[in-house]
Amino acid sequence: MKKITARWISLLLALVMAVSVTACGASSDHEGAAETDSAAEENTAGGQEAEGSTEPAAAAEGEKIVNVGVTDSLGGVNPFAVDQTEINKYAIDLMFLPLMELDQDLNFQGMLADSITTEDNLHFSVHIDDDAVWSDGTPVTAQDVEYSVMRYASPVVANTTLLLYAFEGTDDATGFVEEGAASMAGLKVVDEKTIEFTAKYPMALTTFQNSYGRYLHVLPKHIIEKFSEEELTSHDWFNHPDVISGPYFLTGFDPDHYISYTANKDYWKGAPKIDKLNIRIVDGSQIYAGLQSGEIDITQHTMTAIPQEDYDSIEALENVEVVYGSPVTNQSAFIQTANIPDERVRQALVYAIDRRQLVDQLLKGHGEVVDGFLSSASPFYDENIVPMEYDPEKAKELLEQAGWDGSQTLRFYVNSGDNTFVNGVQVIVAQWAAVGIKAEITTVDLATLMTMAGTTDYDIMAVQYTYAPVDPYPDVSWLLGGEGSWTGYSSDEVVSALEGTQKTSDIAEITKQYAVVNSKMQADVPMFSVYVISAQGAVNKRLTGAQPSVYGFFNNVHNWDVTE
Repeated sequence: MKKITARWISLLLALVMAVSVTACGASSDHEGAAETDSAAEENTAGGQEAEGSTEPAAAAEGEKIVNVGVTDSLGGVNPFAVDQTEINKYAIDLMFLPLMELDQDLNFQGMLADSITTEDNLHFSVHIDDDAVWSDGTPVTAQDVEYSVMRYASPVVANTTLLLYAFEGTDDATGFVEEGAASMAGLKVVDEKTIEFTAKYPMALTTFQNSYGRYLHVLPKHIIEKFSEEELTSHDWFNHPDVISGPYFLTGFDPDHYISYTANKDYWKGAPKIDKLNIRIVDGSQIYAGLQSGEIDITQHTMTAIPQEDYDSIEALENVEVVYGSPVTNQSAFIQTANIPDERVRQALVYAIDRRQLVDQLLKGHGEVVDGFLSSASPFYDENIVPMEYDPEKAKELLEQAGWDGSQTLRFYVNSGDNTFVNGVQVIVAQWAAVGIKAEITTVDLATLMTMAGTTDYDIMAVQYTYAPVDPYPDVSWLLGGEGSWTGYSSDEVVSALEGTQKTSDIAEITKQYAVVNSKMQADVPMFSVYVISAQGAVNKRLTGAQPSVYGFFNNVHNWDVTE
């Protein structure tokens, strides 16, 4: 387990930072972002970023266009050079399909591949869809996968996103092969459409599908082999690739304002009905006005932070349908156990909070209370783990047993950008005070919070965090990874249970192992969930075949259409 957890931290921090600015009530970092003005001008020819322009492409006469409103900023469009935060992943997915993707019901749906299988949790067979072709008509093959993976594993490219250290033939620390390597022991082309990955240690099928199937972007070998490895992270071709496997060609982008696409009429799954697609990057305060005017057609739960105060106004719009997403974004509180070593005190912290009241009042009922890491959206959720109820008398009793004298003031650090929780934490601290626990709130920006994480400079740290419902293992194993983790907590029982989740593909057995972990969270409380958020999404009623969803948002984008 330690081999995996040690290497997950850089991606983990990138993902948590992305998630933390996309849940309800969060402030956007795009102050001064372009207004959603319908008078957009065409991007420059050839797909280059329009110099000085902050507007996406507009529709020509007779063309259909859809605008997706998001509040994240774009990190880049080159899969070799960016991390896999949500907007970066989706921006690339539209051009280069992942092997698989989750659908809105959290089932894995084939995208570039039509199956990924394993018989021993060590060897994973990936079969590329027989119909998959590049936009120039060239078949997508296992050789494309092999060539792409070898480039990701190259120390010259130095991509750390895919965490390829898990496979045979890569360095345990870096995940890279030797410079100039022509092959990798953990990668074998079986035939034109089949490739096999071999892991160094047991890995659950869902871990492979989620961590690699969803995030491996396969590039056309017959195109990128023309570039040196030194060019792969900076070549201009990636700003407007002319050979793709996905439904849309990139035509232009401004990282803080828009990403524009035009339809791939030769898309092998079917020509898109929408001629032009724009991802419009705006401030959260602009979402309501954009939906009202029709300048934003649809939002997505993890890329779009709709301010909580606008929920009711958006629900009242006659031209919009509101869809609340699956509860996946967890308002987690991490306790530095080195500073609060008595589990009875940690239990008291939870018993003293009326979490259901917070869901009703802060989230207006759009959320849930759970204990541990898993929400009801996860296939591994165990409904037999009943959340600890609000019981201030029980909290007082536990504190008395622990010899708590009330003289200690707990240092409670909170993300200043999460307006909803900044309000809620005042209630929490008041409820703690009522049972004899003093806490001092310090609000800091997310970057500062992340630099503190894993130190002992806080007693409690709260941050929004999405644990992948189908694969919480990497996150959970890191967060409970002992000294240097966000909790400083370790347990042999938890380690054994987490490792057990990787040795089987049986859902019931995996659920049983995660139940051990979450039961220990109730008993030892190195972390707790304040609540889990069901974020608001919205779609203009003129758009058909599309619905806001936490997962699978763009899976069938080629079937989206508009009715005027």
